[in-house]
Amino acid sequence: MSQSDHNPDARYKSLLQSLREMDAAVVAFSGGLDSTFLLHAARQALQDNVLAVTLATPYMSKAEIKEAKCAARAMGARHEIIELPFPESIRTNPADRCYLCKHSLFSHLMEMARKKGIGHVLDGTNLDDLGDYRPGLKALRELGVESPLLAAGLSKQDLRTLARAHGLDVWDKPAAACLLTRIPHDRRVDEDELRRIEQAELFLKDIGFSAVRLRSHDDIARIEVPPEQVAEVVRANAEHGIDKRLKELGYRHVTVDLAGYRMGSLNKNGT
Repeated sequence: MSQSDHNPDARYKSLLQSLREMDAAVVAFSGGLDSTFLLHAARQALQDNVLAVTLATPYMSKAEIKEAKCAARAMGARHEIIELPFPESIRTNPADRCYLCKHSLFSHLMEMARKKGIGHVLDGTNLDDLGDYRPGLKALRELGVESPLLAAGLSKQDLRTLARAHGLDVWDKPAAACLLTRIPHDRRVDEDELRRIEQAELFLKDIGFSAVRLRSHDDIARIEVPPEQVAEVVRANAEHGIDKRLKELGYRHVTVDLAGYRMGSLNKNGT
């Protein structure tokens, strides 16, 4: 491997080259770092022959849907939002939830692309995703969804570096995940609980915790923040009334996880 292969700029050129081989593409767009950079690159390569599509489900944060809409508009990209119902196959939050969800959602996206005569459906999977528990990747491969960032060997840090260099304000945006990841497996989920989780996290973000997860264990709220911010949650409670606000939302007990934030901490096969 040449020295240039380790250079994010060289990987970006490789990404553009692969995208230019397509006549048109649909980009699964959430408004996060990965899909935003992919959409940016696709527009560089294909101009207006790119359609960004946001799959809006009841377990996707309303704020994220709004951010995706604003981001696509700021980029001048063609953008559609598809409202989808809660798939009954994942209503009980099974351990293979991510596989079932991805298969259901991207089946809709593949069918939409087919009807529009577009032969490529792209997602923002990157190199770092291979090191995490991501059963949804299996569904993407089965359906023929393409992951150009992964094919170009781009890591999350590469994407942050490149996004900053290209003037994309999502370069330092924290990773996001659907609201089902806040709830233990094998428990029936309803929309009221999802909205409660979303409101709790929005409150915590508003008072300064940008990287936060609210794990919901029935009437217990377990707050995860980076380890260095755990003590800050206790201090912030005195000033902002975290305990009071979360109890207003319906929790009886509000706790802070001393181990700090861990990606996928509720995954049965995760960390």
